[in-house]
Amino acid sequence: MKLISPIESVFMLAETPRQPMHVAGLQVFQPPAGAGPQFVRDLHTALLGRTGVQPGFRQRPAPLPGGIPSLGWSFDGEVDLDYHVRRSGLPGPGRVRELLTLVSRLHATSLDRSRPLWESYVIDGLKDGRFAIYTKMHHALVDGISALRLLQGSLSSDPHSGEIRAPWESSARGPISQAERSGLLRRLADTAATVGALGPSSLSLGRAALTEQQLTMPFRAPRTMLNVPIVSARRCVADSWALDRITEVKKAAGVTLNDVVLAMCSGALRQYLIDQDALPDSPLVAMVPVSLRTERDAQGGNLVGGVLANLATDQEDPVDRLQTIHSSVAVSKRILTELPRPQAMALSMLLLAPSALSVVPGFSVATPPPFNVCISNVPGVRHPLHLGGARLTGNYPMSIVTDGQALNITLATSADSLDFGLVGCRRSVPHLQRMLGHLETSLKDLERAVGL
Repeated sequence: MKLISPIESVFMLAETPRQPMHVAGLQVFQPPAGAGPQFVRDLHTALLGRTGVQPGFRQRPAPLPGGIPSLGWSFDGEVDLDYHVRRSGLPGPGRVRELLTLVSRLHATSLDRSRPLWESYVIDGLKDGRFAIYTKMHHALVDGISALRLLQGSLSSDPHSGEIRAPWESSARGPISQAERSGLLRRLADTAATVGALGPSSLSLGRAALTEQQLTMPFRAPRTMLNVPIVSARRCVADSWALDRITEVKKAAGVTLNDVVLAMCSGALRQYLIDQDALPDSPLVAMVPVSLRTERDAQGGNLVGGVLANLATDQEDPVDRLQTIHSSVAVSKRILTELPRPQAMALSMLLLAPSALSVVPGFSVATPPPFNVCISNVPGVRHPLHLGGARLTGNYPMSIVTDGQALNITLATSADSLDFGLVGCRRSVPHLQRMLGHLETSLKDLERAVGL
C-alpha cells in the first residue's frame, strides 16, 4: 500500500461518470507486405503473451484502513491481460468514420477502479487493410507526454524487425519503478513546501506575469459554447498534416512551430464559432501544457506545467493572429523558464487550479471560464516506427474534457506529420468533424498570408 500523491489524487477526485480522467492514444498501422489475413489476430495473441507487467500497469486505487477511498495505491501480483487487452472488429464498410465512432464510445467510459487503470484494444476491419490500437491510461498514472512515450517506446525503428513489444512490459520505457516513484513523491513534497515558501522575487515575477499577460489571466476568458457543463458521451475526430507545411510557415513568419499550431487552431475555432453564430467579441484563451521534465526525470508520473495563450480569435487577419499568439506565448514561457522548477510548478498550479474545481456542482456555470480550450502539442519522433513489421501511419492522442471545458485539442509529431486528436462533448460541441476542415482552411490561410 502506498499513498497517492497530491497531483495523482486531483485526477482521481475529479473523475465522475460524466468526466472520465484518462488519456489515450489511437495508433493506426499498415501491415507489412505479404502479411496474411491472420496478422492482426496473431498480433493480439502475441500481446497477450507479454506478461512481464511493470509496476505502473499493476497499480490500482485502494482504500486506506477505515475505508477512506482513492488515497492509496495497491499493486496486483498478476494482471488479467485477457481483460485489459481486447480485440475488436469494425462494422462495415470499415471506414475511418467507423473507427472513430468506436473510439468515441471507448473514450467515454471510465476505467474500472477495481483493476489496474488501463485498457488496450486491437481493432481490425478497416477496408484499406490497416488496423489500429487504442490504449487508454488514467491521468493519475501518466501525463500526456509519458503516455505517448510509453506507446512509442514499445515500437521499433527497424521495419524488418518482427519483434512485438507492449507498453506495459517491464522492458519498455514507461511508468517509473517503485524506487523512482518514491523519489518523485519526495520531489512533490518539496514542491508543496516550496509553494508556501515562494520568495519575494518569485512572487514578484508571478505578479509581473499576470500583469503582463492581461487577457491571458485565469477568469478573463470569455464565456463560449465550449465552456458549459458536459454529458458523458464523447465524439473523437482525428487527422494528419504534413509537418513540412507547418515548418515552412514557421520559417517564413519567424515564429515557433507551436505558435503556428496555435494559430492554425485559432483560425479553425474562429470559423467554427462563426458557423455556430457563437464567436465572442473577446479573444479565446487557450491553456497550453508545457513539459517541466528533464533528462533525469523518470518517464511516468505527471511533470507538466501550463501557460495561458491569447488566441486572438477577435482578429480577422491570420498574420495578426499569429503575431499576437507568438507574443502572448513568449511572455508566458519566459516567466515559466526563469523560475526554478518547483516555483514553475507552483505558478502553473496557481494559474490552472480553477479548472480543478469543475467537480463542484454549478461551479462551471457560476464562474467565468479560466480558459476556453486546452491545446497540447506533445513531442513525438521524427522517424518511422513499426510494430511487428507493421508501420505506424497515424498516432493520434486523445485527452480529457471536463465540465466547463467541452473541447480538447491534442497533437503529436509522428515521423513527417503532425497528428491531431480532437475530443469533444457530443452534446455541447456539435459537428466536431467540421473542425478538421477548418484546420486545413486555417493552415492554407496562413500559407497564403506569409507568401507560400
